[in-house]
Amino acid sequence: MKKFVSWNVNGLRAILKKNFLDVVADLDPDVFAIQETKCQEGQAVLDLPQYHEAYSFAERKGYSGTAVFSKEEPLSVVTGIGEVAADTEGRICACEFAEHWFVCVYVPNSQRGLARIGVREVFDARFTDFLVELAAKKPVVVCGDFNVAHEPIDLRHPEANEGNAGYSQIERDDFSDLLAEGFVDSYRSLHPDQEGVYSWWSYQRRARLTNAGWRIDYFLVSDELEDRIVAADCLMDIEGSDHCPILLELNL
Repeated sequence: MKKFVSWNVNGLRAILKKNFLDVVADLDPDVFAIQETKCQEGQAVLDLPQYHEAYSFAERKGYSGTAVFSKEEPLSVVTGIGEVAADTEGRICACEFAEHWFVCVYVPNSQRGLARIGVREVFDARFTDFLVELAAKKPVVVCGDFNVAHEPIDLRHPEANEGNAGYSQIERDDFSDLLAEGFVDSYRSLHPDQEGVYSWWSYQRRARLTNAGWRIDYFLVSDELEDRIVAADCLMDIEGSDHCPILLELNL
């Protein structure tokens, strides 16, 4: 059995002053992935001697960034996939292990008015191809902030957000296309009809207090691993960021 956790921490240096190390200790996952590290190499010092650390930094300071902490040392680490946003904004940290690939991703936000939808579409296409390339070698576990609520069940107010960033048809179709290439949304596999479970809440309008949220953070697995999913959840009680951690347990 392996336990995986993913969390958009909205700034690694900020979350280290809050509850990050406590959350890691309490959950004790085999792999802990984070997004939006917002730091450069050497700017954050972690006391996690039981974990190997792999980072993908953005060229722009205080922006984006991903990281993977794993008890098992990766055989290899990939942070570039030949796509501009991915490679310059630290959006992918992929670690190869003996039994599988583990990929942490922070997908670009399309921004208000879909101002960055073109960047997003190029990223989505290349990222999907990248995952397919990895899956041809060994099974893939991919997690992170995908910045899209896939179906109406995945956000509190779908009608009001129709066409907005994170719920545009383009983004939702891109996510469907990714799944169609041989991947499963682990949470929906176990909880196909569960409503009211989200992973992100706006800081505005007391969204978290009223649970006006979105499920935009996912653990996807290769189709061949679906029957090995033991648990998948959004840990909504854990605060510290505008996102909550998400969890996956696999019988590996």
